Formats: sequence, structure tokens, C-alpha cells
Amino acid sequence: MARTKTEKPSVATYADHEVITPPHRLRGYIAAAEPGDEDPVARAERALESLSSEFTNWMDSECERLEQARRSVRRAGLAGKTRDELFHAAHDIKGEAATFGFPLAGEAANSLCRLIEHTPDLKRVPLDLIDQHVDAVRAIIRENARPDADDVAHRLTRRLRDVTEDFLRRENPHRLDEIESILAPPLAPDEHGA
Repeated sequence: MARTKTEKPSVATYADHEVITPPHRLRGYIAAAEPGDEDPVARAERALESLSSEFTNWMDSECERLEQARRSVRRAGLAGKTRDELFHAAHDIKGEAATFGFPLAGEAANSLCRLIEHTPDLKRVPLDLIDQHVDAVRAIIRENARPDADDVAHRLTRRLRDVTEDFLRRENPHRLDEIESILAPPLAPDEHGA
């Protein structure tokens, strides 16, 4: 699609600010659905379903990456490269877990991310608390097929979240308002009503 001179952003000027609205170039790439066209959402869901047999393997690989990051933290401490490796491994699990059918593993990984992200002095993070998070993620993924797995995982993630929040409150007395908003429960309750 060639750019024309009419594809300039519009600018609305006000007394104390300007609003710049970029051109809508994507409209030229979108085709209207025709009667009988396949629903793209249904197609995407089928594609995910066809890949679902691999989800556990992918999550196992992510767990191994998280485990390796934990070992690095135990050897060298939680700083710099080891901090980044642990955070990114947990963050990736947090982002992938629900899609791959492990939403509670994502909650445990999210708690670990918040612990790392919001602790002002990472030397003060108890290694046992990191271990508890990593072990929880791994156990939730490993035991996912058990009939009572969701109830156990829900209690486990809730307890991890509570312990992490208590720790962050103690470590951030100078920014309690900010921490309270970070630690606030999600607006939409989960399936357990939390």
C-alpha cells in the first residue's frame, strides 16, 4: 500500500495542549467478511485445540527454564543477570499459563514476578520464598491432571500471594499507598470467587 500525502496525522490544537491523531492505515488491509466465510475466532480456537497436546510439554520446558533460573539465583544471588533470568522465566509462565490450560500456575508465577519487581532490596528476598514460588508453579503443572488439583493449587496460590503481599508491605513502608494499589485483588473474580 503506497503512502499518499493525505495520510498525514490530524492535529487538533487547544489552549493548553494538542491532540495528534495518526492516520488509520490498517483499514486498507481489512476485508469485510462475506456470507459463508469461516469465523476467524473459531479457526483460531481449532488451531489452539490441535496444538493442545503440546501445551504440557511447553509448560514443562518453561518450568525447567524457571528451575535453572532458581539454581542460578541460589549460586550467585538475586541480582543483575540472575534476577532478570528468574523474572523473565516467571513472566513468560505468567503470560502463557492460562492459554495453555494452567491458569493457577500463572497466578503463582505472577506472585513471583511481583515479589521480584517490587522489592526495593533484592538481597532481602528470602530464598525460601523464591523456592516456594518455583515449587508451586512446577507442582501445579505436574499435578494438573489430578481431580483435586484445582482446589489444592488455588489454596497454594492464595497462600503464596498472601505471604508475598505481607513481605512487600514490610519491605516498602515508605510507599504503602503504591504497594496497596499494586497488591489490590483483580477487578474480575476468578472461578473460585477470589
